[in-house]
Amino acid sequence: MSADKMTRAAPCNDPERRRAPSCSLIGVALLVALAAATPTARAVADDVTAKAAVCAACHGEDGVPLDKSVPVLWGQQQGYIYVQLRDYKLGNRKNELMQAVVADLEKADFMPLAAYFAAKPWPNLEQPTAPPAVAKQALVVAGSAGCTGCHLEAYQGDSVVPRVSGQTEAYLAATMTAFRSGARANNSWMTDLLKTYSDGDIAALAQYLSGL
Repeated sequence: MSADKMTRAAPCNDPERRRAPSCSLIGVALLVALAAATPTARAVADDVTAKAAVCAACHGEDGVPLDKSVPVLWGQQQGYIYVQLRDYKLGNRKNELMQAVVADLEKADFMPLAAYFAAKPWPNLEQPTAPPAVAKQALVVAGSAGCTGCHLEAYQGDSVVPRVSGQTEAYLAATMTAFRSGARANNSWMTDLLKTYSDGDIAALAQYLSGL
């Protein structure tokens, strides 16, 4: 290849080529593309933030729920949040307040909202560690049920399996009780499992997990 051809073929990051007309046109085209894309990306981000602000009324602006029976969303697994929003929308999970919230959402909103909350840091609710006797009972129950098989060793979940460590104690107890009774019916496997738990087992697990 001749020197002239090599010069023409040189990339635009070559100092000798930066002032060439073709490189100038490429630069202008990139700037136009970025300018066109940025407002769209910003609009999407602003839209998600606005929708998430509605959730903060109950789940807390700093990720700490105002009512201890309301679950933490900040840092929760993205896939799990998505599935719950979908199930509320479909009516597979019942909660009058949540179903009113998702009534104003479209399916396309679910994943961006799930990603928004999943990216937040998990808050410290400052819940006390369970006493040794309670922790022992909880570990026996969890071991017999194989809880860590899905929620993993640190009980932080993965994908569509929720984090339960550090979750609010009241919510954990209420959720397990709802699964056991069938009042929460969007996971039949959990319902079958929790039918074998006593009130004491549920209370011990809720106290133990909330204090992790």
